[in-house]
Amino acid sequence: MMQQVNWRKSTFSGHADNNCVELAAQDGKVSLRESDDPAVVVTVTPASLGVFIRTAKRGGLDRLTRTR
Repeated sequence: MMQQVNWRKSTFSGHADNNCVELAAQDGKVSLRESDDPAVVVTVTPASLGVFIRTAKRGGLDRLTRTR
């Protein structure tokens, strides 16, 4: 039997359904998906998601968006 997944989106996403990232906790992992493409799901551990968020907040990923 498939488990029901409770997807949640940030209150910062606004009221539109197709412009947000959704999260779900399941079996000790965190799943993420884009609301406009819900079939694509990325699943990570809470620890690795925490590292990603801290790195992004401190600007550690900014170089990825710079043009050469």
